[in-house]
Amino acid sequence: MNSSTTISTDKAVELSTREKALRINLDSARYGTFAEIGAGQEVARWFFRVGAAAGSISKSISAYDMAVSDAIYGRCKRYVSRERLQSMLDLEHKLNLERLRPMRGDTTAFFVFADTVSARNFHGTNECHGWMGVKYQAHPRDEDSQILIHVRMLDHENSLQQEALGIVGVNLLYAACFLHHKPEQMLESLLDNLTTDRIEIDMVEFSGIEFRHVDNRVMSLRLVQLGLSSAAMFGPSGTVLQPSEVLRKRPVLVERGSFRPVTRVNIDMLECAHQQFAAELTKERPPEPGASPVQIVDLMEITMRNLLVTGKIDLSDFLARVDMLAAAGKTVLISDYFEYYRLAAWLTRYTTEPIALTMGVSSLQDLFRDRFYDGLEGGILEAFGKLFTRDLRIYVYPLRDMATGELTTAGNVTMPDNVEALYRHIVKGGSIRQVEHYDASVLHIFSRDILKRIQDGDDSWDAMVPGEIAEVIRRRHLFGCQERRELALQR
Repeated sequence: MNSSTTISTDKAVELSTREKALRINLDSARYGTFAEIGAGQEVARWFFRVGAAAGSISKSISAYDMAVSDAIYGRCKRYVSRERLQSMLDLEHKLNLERLRPMRGDTTAFFVFADTVSARNFHGTNECHGWMGVKYQAHPRDEDSQILIHVRMLDHENSLQQEALGIVGVNLLYAACFLHHKPEQMLESLLDNLTTDRIEIDMVEFSGIEFRHVDNRVMSLRLVQLGLSSAAMFGPSGTVLQPSEVLRKRPVLVERGSFRPVTRVNIDMLECAHQQFAAELTKERPPEPGASPVQIVDLMEITMRNLLVTGKIDLSDFLARVDMLAAAGKTVLISDYFEYYRLAAWLTRYTTEPIALTMGVSSLQDLFRDRFYDGLEGGILEAFGKLFTRDLRIYVYPLRDMATGELTTAGNVTMPDNVEALYRHIVKGGSIRQVEHYDASVLHIFSRDILKRIQDGDDSWDAMVPGEIAEVIRRRHLFGCQERRELALQR
């Protein structure tokens, strides 16, 4: 995807930021509060600047000082956080309803727009990001609905970051007011009058009465598909996660796969790599007496290239995969980073702790294929320079040849002649390591074989996947499970 793509719903009818703000101001049914901390004060300015603000703004507040913010919204660990944003939305919406509903509740849909933002500081040393949200009634006397987003500002000047924040804030409130019945169009509209060179949106969450049928996992996928973000994350419960809040100051382990379906090999690969990674980190940096064990974040990654293998995304197939991963209790990462060095760069944006990848022998061999790096001036050497710059290690899971019984490992794998010396150099340096302990009884398992058995109505497939995964496949009739079995019985 082109990182500088401008995204809009329809260029012929796209409204300017001024037109959007003015339409909200002139809508007599909309009335609410702007509560902003930090650089996000730019949003309210739009509504005052375009005129008729008295028609839409009940209050504008900026609790810039931390002590003042705590006095109003309560204490929190981080001021630019989801926790702080939610406390702002909850309190201000409650006050609006208490103070204004008795007088005008029958004709007014109340809203609160809130944000807490850290724009570029004087020294340029801080993370430039922010949380924005709208808690609101779509119609008078309606139950509440809510939209939360997390943004990253990519401009290099403070003034430009503030300008971009003001625009995306207006876009968010406009979408809540006038596009709430079209969630995907809402997403597309968030970067109206902006480009992805300036703003990245790496998390969105819809909740409440208007979005009761919205699956936030699908919305997370759409963020990446639309180019609004290069990656999105959600937990086993389906809750969308903001990467920095999950990865901050924690080691990370990633397993990439298609997960069609999730096999016993997939689970064993991650668990074995996790145990080895944790043991090595504990040995390298012994914890203080009484300190907690190393807390590694495990991620199961599905790339957009994998999802688009048939040319378009099949949402039912996507949800089938993530439902299986959820049943296994795994956190899912959807990314547009086919190249591992780009994935590593994304991870180091959020954590300074060691990063590990685990992969099978076939994926390791693919990693050393020159053709994947044709777009880099320095080819494979440039890619590996970027991949192994930080403390990154790769754990290799063995492959058994089912015909000969021969085991291929990181130690005896064959590489093309032109990269053989490079491979041995990296192994010797310790950046590529063999998974030491693994379950040899599962090495015969391949997902393609499982799919064939399911489609043939052969029940032996269920021994090849964890029990909780087999239950999901049967219950949801994934991969034609029930239908194929019935056909086999008929024969």
